Amino acid sequence: MRNIAVFTGTRAEYGLLYWLLKDIQQEPELRLQLLVAGMHFSPEFGMTYQQIEADGFRIDEKVEMLLSSDSAVGTAKSIGLGVIGFADALSRMAPDALVILGDRFEALAAAQAAMILRIPVAHIHGGEITEGAYDDAIRHAITKLSLLHFTSTAEHRQRVIQLGEHPDRVHNVGAIGLDHLQRSNMMTVAELSTSLGFALERPYFLVTYHPVTLASEPARASFKQLLKALDYFPEHQVILTYPNADDGGRDIIPLLETYASQQASRVLAIPSLGQQRYLSAVKHAAAVVGNSSSGLIEVPSFGVPTVNIGARQRGRLAADSVLHCDAITPAIVDALQVALATDVSQVRNPYGQGNTSQSIVNTLKTAELSVIKTFYDIHKES
Repeated sequence: MRNIAVFTGTRAEYGLLYWLLKDIQQEPELRLQLLVAGMHFSPEFGMTYQQIEADGFRIDEKVEMLLSSDSAVGTAKSIGLGVIGFADALSRMAPDALVILGDRFEALAAAQAAMILRIPVAHIHGGEITEGAYDDAIRHAITKLSLLHFTSTAEHRQRVIQLGEHPDRVHNVGAIGLDHLQRSNMMTVAELSTSLGFALERPYFLVTYHPVTLASEPARASFKQLLKALDYFPEHQVILTYPNADDGGRDIIPLLETYASQQASRVLAIPSLGQQRYLSAVKHAAAVVGNSSSGLIEVPSFGVPTVNIGARQRGRLAADSVLHCDAITPAIVDALQVALATDVSQVRNPYGQGNTSQSIVNTLKTAELSVIKTFYDIHKES
């Protein structure tokens, strides 16, 4: 039996990993270990480790690494704390492999510790591009720290190979979050309203805006532009979810809380929806607005338009249902008007339609797990 550790440091990444955790848990040849850190233990971001436990998962190791800071220095220090904490945790867990999804700074810290401890890393969602955030460099760094790769498209698989990873270790499996389309029960609008304690009586926007950590897009000023744009649509209600823990994120929270308190019957601000409520909210939304990767990867499969704001996701592959605009009020208003007037119900999602989790499990059962790998030189092979 192989011990497969899975890392999660944020609410969003845990939601994407849910069915993979379930499938590892139920696979007789694998034993699930769960390594939890970062935002999951922050009261500011909803103490979401409690949702993990409520879903029936046992947390093997908890690593508190997140400083209550809103600066780049604070983020860099959090990475350092994470490496220290993960070194101890992974040493105790001694997994045969560590699964890491995505491109967050918490994930980078886990990957660094695993590499030094000679624990093979299996990386999900490598090869993608988000030019407006330092997540872009982090994602490619984790690729080079990893042994196995599970990409979301053929294009992303090719990019991982271009980074020197052998094709035999790079598997195009589609976007793991789309497994929810096939396997999760969605709430009705009435059920969602009851769960939120907020009456959804009109068409609504689902809004998530994260700080842009690389491009010139000041978080506070840009978020104010977004709120002004929402005021042009008073007939629409708004669900505002909190930003993530990147530097500049905490500066946004008071703005969204004030905006919601001033329009209590129209606007709901919530730290974390959880995966079922989030996807249910997507399903019934008039549009998804902001700069979350979910708007480009999962949302198109629901036949719901996305208004992708600013530079954070620049360069990421997107469906035709995704409208891109600058982080200024007139551009956001124009994009929302187009989104509301366009039928995107038949748009094809380039990230697939689900069944990703079981493909990953099958590879984790059979792949050779070694930290020794050679650089795959495309020019020499061609």
